[in-house]
Amino acid sequence: MAADTVSLRYFLVLAQELNFTRAAARIGIAQPALSARMRRLEAELGTALLVRSTRSVVLTTAGAALAESAPPALAALDRAWDTARSAAAGELGRLRIGYSLSAGAETAPALVDRLIRGNSGLEVGAVPMATPEITPAVADGRIDAGITRGEQPGRGVRRFLLRRARVGVQLAQHHPLAEHPEIEIADAAAYPLRLPDRAANPAIHDQLSGLFRDIRPHPRFHTPAVSFDMSQRDLRDGVTLAPAGEVAVTAQPAGLTWRPLRGAPSMTIHLVLPREQSPLHLRIRAVARALAHELHWLPD
Repeated sequence: MAADTVSLRYFLVLAQELNFTRAAARIGIAQPALSARMRRLEAELGTALLVRSTRSVVLTTAGAALAESAPPALAALDRAWDTARSAAAGELGRLRIGYSLSAGAETAPALVDRLIRGNSGLEVGAVPMATPEITPAVADGRIDAGITRGEQPGRGVRRFLLRRARVGVQLAQHHPLAEHPEIEIADAAAYPLRLPDRAANPAIHDQLSGLFRDIRPHPRFHTPAVSFDMSQRDLRDGVTLAPAGEVAVTAQPAGLTWRPLRGAPSMTIHLVLPREQSPLHLRIRAVARALAHELHWLPD
């Protein structure tokens, strides 16, 4: 049976000092207690480690061998303890994050960067996903966490509000409404409104289209044939306006700008985690909470 590590560490101090009084003072224990520890260590190993006299302490051959071999062994053991503690604290492992394209402009990169910078033992991979696929993928373990816009439906997960942003419209810089710091909802509704396909994100599609539910006459909605994030020619030409959250500003294509809609409710971005959470999930939650506070993503 291996000797206890406390006695072994005490022995290494004594091997350096070769004096019980100085070694005991350096360790911070009484000299008799140190002597008792050394006798117990020798009994456990079944051999003498020290030759004691009233004037000196000398290492035996076994003592010298132990003094040479013990430090790297203790260092390896310390690393093992640190690794276990890091894993228990969620600072070690492989993390897979799925995010919707709209969250990829700023929110997802900021969270991934903070996770990597704050946890050197954490390997983080992030992939864009269709919004309706993210919650089921978190629930069945295909990914560890998700970032989505809106209160996406689904079971087996917990959602945490990560960000709240104003709702406005993207429009061409030369558009007449771009002259206003804020745009009335009714004024925006006078133009064709560009919305993503509802199948791509039902919750956000319904929230954005719902802004204009009470406007008469009903506005004209335009759904592009390709991804909302890929082609914006009709916006640049001033033909349409695109209702969008404030985060659109961070990835503003050339020729476009963003203006808030007066009186519109805010848009939300959520962190999605499994209902049963490991230390790794708790770490993600803690980092996300701190990041949201630091970047003022949520009201105080």
